[in-house]
Amino acid sequence: MLGVTDYGAFVIAFIILLAIPGPGNFALITATGKGGIKGGLAATCGVILGDQVLMWLAVAGVATLLAAYPAAFHVVQWAGAAYLAWLGLRMVLSKPGAAPRESSMSNGRYLRQTMLITLLNPKAIMFYMAFFPLFIDPVKHQGMVTFAFMAVTVATVTFLYGLVAVLLTHHLAERMRANPRVSNVLERLAGACLVGFGIKLAAMR
Repeated sequence: MLGVTDYGAFVIAFIILLAIPGPGNFALITATGKGGIKGGLAATCGVILGDQVLMWLAVAGVATLLAAYPAAFHVVQWAGAAYLAWLGLRMVLSKPGAAPRESSMSNGRYLRQTMLITLLNPKAIMFYMAFFPLFIDPVKHQGMVTFAFMAVTVATVTFLYGLVAVLLTHHLAERMRANPRVSNVLERLAGACLVGFGIKLAAMR
């Protein structure tokens, strides 16, 4: 299909990758808990935009440049780690009873936040550089058309995954708001996870 071999396996593999716990998933859940469905969908769009930038950078060969210049790779890596740790610490140190309502942040901030979390992960560029060729038919490959088809597929699958995650999270968040103590504990737990992901990203070689 447009140069993509075993399209079904490509979609399934990407869904599995999306479901793996990571900073993007935690940011998406947090945005939904604080900003409702609109906040969660804005965060989903931020992930999609960040992924699209990384995919096309990988296609353009930025991964090769990062591999050739480790210093540049580590600068981006440490910036991403610092940003994740900062977000996590804000959640861990937030005051108990702080209102987790939709007015606490604009939808634009949720979008920019998740987009930055996605962009500040140089490993993602390497991932797309390695992942895409697994499903490209070297005989039927159509150049940019094939890459564009894969990019649209990734965006569509990410949106559908995000929509399901947002609706489920919103349903649970409505129940959790009835118990502020549990809600505060979960927010701090999510913040600690983001700090942990930041440390893990900084330690990667």
